[in-house]
Amino acid sequence: MAESTFSKIKDEVTKSAAADQLKEELQHYLQARAEHAVTSLGRKLGESVGKLAEPGQGAGGLVSSLAKGGKALGEGKSPQQAALTAGASHLKDTVKDKVKSLFDKGRKGGGGKSKSVTIVEDIDVGVPVREAYDQWTQFQEFSTFAKGVVSVEKSDDTSSNWKVKVAKSTRSWRANVTEQVPDERISWTTEGAKGTVKGVVTFHRLTDNLTRVLLVLEYFPKGLFEKTGNIWRAQGRRARLDLKLYRKFIMLRGEATDGWRGEIQDGEVVVEHDDAVTAEEEDREDTEGDDDGDEDDFEEPVDEHDDHGEPLDEPDDHTEPLDQDDDPADERDPYDEDEPPAPRRGRRAAVAR
Repeated sequence: MAESTFSKIKDEVTKSAAADQLKEELQHYLQARAEHAVTSLGRKLGESVGKLAEPGQGAGGLVSSLAKGGKALGEGKSPQQAALTAGASHLKDTVKDKVKSLFDKGRKGGGGKSKSVTIVEDIDVGVPVREAYDQWTQFQEFSTFAKGVVSVEKSDDTSSNWKVKVAKSTRSWRANVTEQVPDERISWTTEGAKGTVKGVVTFHRLTDNLTRVLLVLEYFPKGLFEKTGNIWRAQGRRARLDLKLYRKFIMLRGEATDGWRGEIQDGEVVVEHDDAVTAEEEDREDTEGDDDGDEDDFEEPVDEHDDHGEPLDEPDDHTEPLDQDDDPADERDPYDEDEPPAPRRGRRAAVAR
């Protein structure tokens, strides 16, 4: 009985004119709230554009986003779905512009160079300076120990072509030696599609069998991947690893595979390799000749003359030297008639008597 009464009251309420009016007012309210949400979102997006847009950029991104939202409304989608479509489109464009501005930061007028990264690494190698230097001049050997170096082809004494594997792609560049002084320093520059590098390596003698190798690189990255690597300093870690692999290679061998002993100044060869090797061999021979001299072969001549210039091998019988302990009086011959005998004390005493 109670259930039938409740059902009867429910039917009367739902079919009454007041209920229909209440439904209509509720629909109007919901529609007004949706329109207000879309209007508020558009205003907030406009303020965001004013804050995030770079100088000189217009409101094209916002107009495009709102146009997409209007298109969604025209296709019959709800106001909430249209607002989400407009907001997502604007967010995507904003993030894209900010990422682009991040990597373009540092360019001047659209044609400037990107910000450079300076890398400084050093390592001590247990070989003489000459061996450490000679091995570094063998660029074609880097592919046997350096991480990621695919190949190095030497064009001439000052230039070479490098191929390096980075992740799943291969980078190529041309290296030009600008300065090279044997056993001291090598300077070079590289040009490639994905970056530019200026580098110098110097060699410092610590002991006869210990050398410090100092590497300095200035890296100008190009491209999204290289600039991302720039942020994480990946190039610095690669240089540190390659130095350790270089030390392992030369120390296990104990000597360089070969060496280029020429000299380069301002990108031009001023001393050829063969001329430098010849000059070094001549200097080595001169040094060894001075060190191997026997002192017995250079005896000083003995002076065979006395203080008066007389030869010592023909002494004068009348100038025979006397012993310092001998008295000249003891050398007189007592039987020499030409010399009167020495007076005797007893005779003088007898004459006196």
